[in-house]
Amino acid sequence: MKNLVILGAGTAGTMMANHLVHKLPHSEWKITIVDQYKTHYYQPGFLFLPFDIYTTDQVKKKGSKFIPKGVDYIQEKIELIKPKENKVLLEKGDELHYDILIIATGTKIAPEEVEGMKGPEWHKSVFDFYTYEGAKALRDKFREWEGGKLVVHITEMPIKCPVAPLEFAFLADSYFKNKGMRDKVEITFVTPLGGAFTKPKATAALHHLLTDKNITEVTDFNIERVDYENNKIIDYADTEVPYDILVTVPTNMGDALIARSGMGDDLNYVPTNKATLQTEDYENIFALGDATNLPASKAGSVAHFEAEILTENIMRYINGEPLKEEFDGHANCFIETGDGKALLIDFNYTHEPVEGTFPFPGVGPLNLLKESRMNHMGKLAFRWIYWNMLIKGIHIPFVSATMSEKGKKFEESKSI
Repeated sequence: MKNLVILGAGTAGTMMANHLVHKLPHSEWKITIVDQYKTHYYQPGFLFLPFDIYTTDQVKKKGSKFIPKGVDYIQEKIELIKPKENKVLLEKGDELHYDILIIATGTKIAPEEVEGMKGPEWHKSVFDFYTYEGAKALRDKFREWEGGKLVVHITEMPIKCPVAPLEFAFLADSYFKNKGMRDKVEITFVTPLGGAFTKPKATAALHHLLTDKNITEVTDFNIERVDYENNKIIDYADTEVPYDILVTVPTNMGDALIARSGMGDDLNYVPTNKATLQTEDYENIFALGDATNLPASKAGSVAHFEAEILTENIMRYINGEPLKEEFDGHANCFIETGDGKALLIDFNYTHEPVEGTFPFPGVGPLNLLKESRMNHMGKLAFRWIYWNMLIKGIHIPFVSATMSEKGKKFEESKSI
């Protein structure tokens, strides 16, 4: 028997297990997936939890429910990868031998990277919403808060789901309006970028929305420390932004396992071929999702597209065939803009988000880079799609793994 081992049972790892269990002959291959956590979280739902749009039960389920029959599921912490020996060492001392390894260990917040961020005010006046615990604590704070300065802040890029902090600011605007206290809340969006987003065309549209919603924008802010005693964040140029509640996206880093194993870059991300998803240093190790150093968004849609392409490349690798250089960095993201509306953006390595229709050219029914209630409904519907199709490895009809150019207005955009 040959062994294929998947590290991580989050979105990317679970999808790969579901794809490969139907592809690899059970008489020849044993598939094992390893993860230390019992709970599988619907991470896009963390955005809605602070605003009481989703309940806690809607964003978490038992992880083993989504591991297919025929896959060996080990719930234990991974201590070390020994790539030169084709081994994985588990916390209790057991070793897993592999012929093929798939790394899907994701990314985590590292608030300890910024002085004062994870201090005595953590989850009291300084919050994240990228964890279940942070989003839940923020929900409780917002329920009783009487107003003041709300600062939504990004520490540094890359981060998981680059649009989520903007969505948070827009939803906060809508939330406090609905509570009849928007006039008591000053919202400031603080970013290390030169604009609201990483892509120019989307930045223009999003900046317009920030202005319309009376959200102050502070750009090029590279944080040095959180002064939690005086309620302000300070950057290296000594710019200060005061807050009563700070909602920050801390530094995102790959799993510490990658650093322990000597396989990552400075942020613990695995160097990976951006087109084939084979790791740069080991031909029998592949990586996908948030664990990679790819210049693509760290988002569930990206992991979904990568999984479809990687499944084919795993089969090609087993059969001794050349790998397809097919992944194009495709990302497809709904951006909540508040008041029951959302934008939809579709982009890849070479094309920034453009106007047009999705998924059908000229028909839609979803419009790109335009606010609509239909896009908002699409965002909410995605939770059902996630639990019932996406992580089960079921293809989502009419949505291709690579970016389609049909129905999109590329003449006004430029490749980047």
